Parts: sequence; structure tokens; C-alpha cells
Amino acid sequence: MVALRDTFAARSQRSWFNPWRLATVALVIAFLSPVAAIVVTATGDSAGLWSHLAETVLPRYVANTLMLMAGVGALALLFGVSTAWIVFRYEFHGRRSLQWILLLPAAIPGYLIAYTYTDFLEYAGPVQVLLRDLFGWQSARDYWFPEIRSMGGAILVLGAVLYPYVYVMARTAFVLTPASLFEVSRMMGRGHFWYVGLPLARPAIVAGLALVLMETVSDFGTVEYFAIETLTLGIFNVWLGMNSLTAAAQIATFSFLFIIVLLAVEVLARARRRFVDTTRRSVSLAPRVVRGWHASVCVAVCLLPVLIGFIVPVGVLLSFVVKGYSVSVDAQVVDAALNSLTIGLAAAILVIATAAFMGLVATFEGGAVMRRLTALASFGYAFPGTILAIGVVTAGGAVDRTLSAFIESVFGLTYEGWLTSGVALIVFACVIRFQAVGYGAVTTGIGRVSPSMMEASRTLGYGFSSSIRKVMLPMIRLSCVAGGLLVFVDVMKELPMNLLLRPFNFETLATYVYQFAKDELLEEAALPALGIVLCGIIPVILMNAALNKLRIR
Repeated sequence: MVALRDTFAARSQRSWFNPWRLATVALVIAFLSPVAAIVVTATGDSAGLWSHLAETVLPRYVANTLMLMAGVGALALLFGVSTAWIVFRYEFHGRRSLQWILLLPAAIPGYLIAYTYTDFLEYAGPVQVLLRDLFGWQSARDYWFPEIRSMGGAILVLGAVLYPYVYVMARTAFVLTPASLFEVSRMMGRGHFWYVGLPLARPAIVAGLALVLMETVSDFGTVEYFAIETLTLGIFNVWLGMNSLTAAAQIATFSFLFIIVLLAVEVLARARRRFVDTTRRSVSLAPRVVRGWHASVCVAVCLLPVLIGFIVPVGVLLSFVVKGYSVSVDAQVVDAALNSLTIGLAAAILVIATAAFMGLVATFEGGAVMRRLTALASFGYAFPGTILAIGVVTAGGAVDRTLSAFIESVFGLTYEGWLTSGVALIVFACVIRFQAVGYGAVTTGIGRVSPSMMEASRTLGYGFSSSIRKVMLPMIRLSCVAGGLLVFVDVMKELPMNLLLRPFNFETLATYVYQFAKDELLEEAALPALGIVLCGIIPVILMNAALNKLRIR
């Protein structure tokens, strides 16, 4: 199989000026230009601030970041893999509903759930008030209650909203594993999960885990509100508090090393761990019917992460609306919702289109070097939104200045510089930021397709573009849909880049809610916050429908 793929690469080795290669390289350069701008900024002089940070706070930033990554990753794996296996392997009452309910936490931004849990679990919140009423306690000195604004609280919050990345990837991998492979384990007296399901799904699970950890490294809202000093919070503190963009860029570049390690682990996990079933009678494993207390345990395990990551925070927001604390729906809220939808759809389409193009060209026309090069295009996920926004503005400004000088010298016209203004800059930044989400989903789909399918198409006389259009794209379309919907939800929740790059008087739901939440007026922003959740629920339902169609017949 690998030899067939290398055959495609050997064909294109005759010409480095292959148009497919050139277009892919141009896309990679465009996606890496903001990252390069950040690296160039990091080479500047920080007036000794970097060495001071390295001696004082940087070790604490690194330790907290690693601890947060380990905790969130473990919780996301526990929630994501266990629930994916349950809804795949067992048939019980409510199973079909749980398949899409388990995706709901992906619709909630991490900073929103942090705000709601703080309000829910604080001393004056309903939980502690109920405890004092039940047991007759008078003050906090009479009892102990866990502090939500802590490392453990951040792990719980982020793990509960990020586990759907692992859930989607794991469930997709389980469904695509042919029943014939599970039957082999049964004949050998081995368990389906430990000896077949988990080993074959490991590359997809690692891909989902890598996305979870990259989101954890880049998170700002939750760690800032919980006062946890991570590398991302350090970037903001140095940039805004110490007014040193150079030192902030240096910390951002240092955090980039974490992402390189994560991507390297993902690549190693995929290496030499592929399977292809080409039998025409291949089917997915039929779920086993369970009843009684077994079914109750399945429901309870699946509802636990949903309860933490969706039901409680949405319930808190709904209570604010019912009590009349929230602002009413007006033209400003409607405009913010339409702006969010427009940016989300545009970014999702562009991410999947470019990811599919680069992934297919790298796999069947590029060879090993091109595959590594296209993987670099997803490195924008390593940087927090605000720092990446600065890179986008810097790179766009350089292009604008070059175009302005060229147009004025050649045509004698004035060029105003449209790259560094307008909504298009936000969309471009989001495409770079979330390229890893789309690229991971697309390459997972490509890895599931036998390379012989492409070879057969080329043997029958179809060209590369025809083979891609008629053979490969239909076979990876569900992976593209899953990746695109994940991108859409992520863009809807994106805050830092929208705050920095938006044109004057341009609001999204995220920025609108943040204006209230930063002043601890979440009650007044409850209805727009629920709007973000509602917009995220729609693609969640569509994603579940796509995953349901994925079962091999």
C-alpha cells in the first residue's frame, strides 16, 4: 500500500513545477507567513526581559501548562473513548439520542463554562447555599468545599468541553472498523475493545487528543479567570502588562515547541498502523442489546460528561434569562449573530477546501517531503488567538506595502491596502488558526481509503483532477463534513482574534458576550451566550447524522 502511494510521488518527481505542487506550496507559504512574522518579531531585542522571565516565572508557566495538559488530556480520553465505545458497541434505550447529546459540550466556549461554574459553585451560589440550609452551617469555617477557581477546576472545565474532539474521532474509527476483525478476536477468546477496537482506533484517538491538547495550550479565557499562570496567560501578561510584544512573541515561540511534540507524537502513532478492508461484504459490528442495570450504567456514563459540560452551564444561563436578568434581543444582538454565522461558514468552507486539497496532493502527488510540508500548515493552532492575530496583521501589512509600492510605480494608482482591514482578515486568521482541525479530519479520512483505489482510477485513464473529484472526494466526504462542522463551532466560539481584528462597530456573539462577562455581568449577557450555544447545536445535530451514515453496510 505504501509502495502504491510512493508510485504517485515518483511520477511527479520528474517535474518540480507540477501545478498541483506549486499551488500547495503557495497555500503553505500563505498559512505560515503569520507564524513566520511572529518568529521574526521574537528575534528582536526584549531589553533583557526574556532572560528575566526565564529565571523567574517561565518555569512556573511551563509546569502549570504541562500539568493542565496532562489533566485535560486524561479527562478527555476518559470521557471521549468510553462514551464513543458505549454508543457504538451497545444497544439500549436512549442510545440514538445520546449519540448527538454527547456532542453538545463542543458548542460551549471554555470561558463561558468557567464563568457559569464560578457562579454556580461560589459561596453565594445555589450549591453552597443549599448545603448550608440542609446541614445548618453558618459560614465557610464550618465546612470544606472544593475551590472551582483552581487547577483542578480548570482541568474539569476544559476536559468537559474538549472531549468531543476525542469522541468524534474515536466513534468514527470504531464504526469504520469491519466486523470481520472483531470476529477474529472473538474466535481467539479476546475482548473486542482492548484487542481490536482500541488498537485500530488509536491513530484517530491520538489525532483527537492532539487537538484537545493544542486547544488547552492556547486557552486564555479559562486560565485567566481561574488565575492559573500558563504560557498563554504569560504571553498576555508580558504583552499587555509589560508592553513588550517582542518578549510575548518569544514566549509564544517557546510554546510552539509543545505543539511540535504533539504533532510528532501524532505522526508516530499513525506510522505503520493502518488497515484496509477491501472485501465487498464488509460490515460494521452490530451493537449488542443490553437491558436492566447494564443499560442504566451505560446511560449514566454517557450523561456524566454532558451534565458537567452542557446541562449545568446551560441551566445556569437559562435561569438568568428566566429571572429577567439578561438583555433582550435587539438589532445589535441579531447583527452579532449574523456576523458570527457568516464568519463561521466562510472559515469552515475554506479550511476544509484547502485541507482536502493539500492532503490529497501531498498523499498522491507530493511524496514524503510534501506531506511534511503540508503538515506544517496546521502549526497556526499552536499560537493563542491574539498573538496569531498580530502575525496576520504584520504579514498582511507587509504584503499591502509591497502591493502599494508595485501598483503605484507601475500603474500610477493608489492602493489603500485591503488586506489589513475588513472582515476578510478575521476569516483568514480563523482559517490559519483552525487549519489543524480540518487537516486532521481530512487526513484521517484519506488514511482510511486504500491507495489502490487511486491507482485503479489512474490505470483506467483518469487524470489526477478527475480521480480526485470522482473517487477520493466522495470517499472522504464524511470526514470533510465532520471536520468542517468542528471548525464552524470553533470559529463561533473564537474570541481573541475577533476582538483584535474586527472592523469598527463590528460585533460577533463572542465579543458581545465578552463585553459583559469581563465586567462580571454574565447575567446580562446570558441570552446572547445561549445564542452561541444554539448556533453550535445545529452543526452538532448535522454531525451526528453524518456519523450515523458512516456505518459500513
